[in-house]
Amino acid sequence: MATVGTGRRARGRGVTTAGALLAALLTAGLAAGCTASNGPGDDGRGSPRTSHPAGTDEGRGGDRPPVLAVKIDNAPAARPQTGLEAADVVYAEQVEGGLSRLMAVYAARLPGSVGPVRSVREADLELLRQFDRPVLAFSGAQGRLLPLIDRAPLEPLTPGTSGTKEGVYVRDTARSAPHDLFLRPGRLMDGPPGRASLTTGFRTGPPPPGGEPASTRTVRYPAARFTFDWSGARGRWLVSLDGAPAVTPGGEPVAPATVVVQYVTIRPSGYHDSRGNNTPYTETVGSGRAVVLRDGRAHDVRWSRPDASEGTAFTTDDGTAVHFARGQVWVVYAEAA
Repeated sequence: MATVGTGRRARGRGVTTAGALLAALLTAGLAAGCTASNGPGDDGRGSPRTSHPAGTDEGRGGDRPPVLAVKIDNAPAARPQTGLEAADVVYAEQVEGGLSRLMAVYAARLPGSVGPVRSVREADLELLRQFDRPVLAFSGAQGRLLPLIDRAPLEPLTPGTSGTKEGVYVRDTARSAPHDLFLRPGRLMDGPPGRASLTTGFRTGPPPPGGEPASTRTVRYPAARFTFDWSGARGRWLVSLDGAPAVTPGGEPVAPATVVVQYVTIRPSGYHDSRGNNTPYTETVGSGRAVVLRDGRAHDVRWSRPDASEGTAFTTDDGTAVHFARGQVWVVYAEAA
């Protein structure tokens, strides 16, 4: 089984870093130029990303294998998504027209399929700086964003870059474009990178004292909403997307152990979609307030991320670190008042 990697040394647990395959992808991508694609770009308007030369190992801090981050569609036609339940962290962000997209990050385990895969945004590059040169799977990007992707400390993977490896990306003929593109991580990596690669700054442990009983919490965007309902029987938060339960293709509920509603600045960026809608930029570097939902309670906390290369710390008002429950974490970025 081949592996896409970033020049790191292989580690014990069957994770291989993909020097040979990555080199082949780069060779193919450079020979084809910057317009190659195995299918339509995102929404028929994005520029599919081809390979670019990977950075060196200098300054990479350690030899951890890279996490896999995947941009996932969240339109009603994209549901049920595949692979969400296997992610260590799911980030929810606002995009054009007040809609939402997800980014799932995989470290502890890899699902058989992830998707539908969609396009990257400028703010995603800042969010991913906390990881050590992650592999970012996405369907395409606006042409003006490609130079920023080139300079970002990550390994981009689109249908264009994976064209020399059959089966990394597949299209589901039962779905209509652009909701039909899926990634098969097993064709990409020999195994999960492991929790040590999950450099988010999150801590697991006992809950903070206090908090308020909470049975439900809703976060609204202009044209989307997320609701989290506490299930005491499962000991998890059941996710609803725009009022409909989020489930796997097999009908099982998507149920994180911890939900973070993180209040951030969401400002206009310098990018627009084909309809003229501005692309929001979600600022994940800085500080502010957040609500941590775990064990059926809501805790008002503070978040801090002084630099893009660092993870996010969550603390109580007196500076005590806030621990999350063991299991999947959802982080929903909400606009600060």
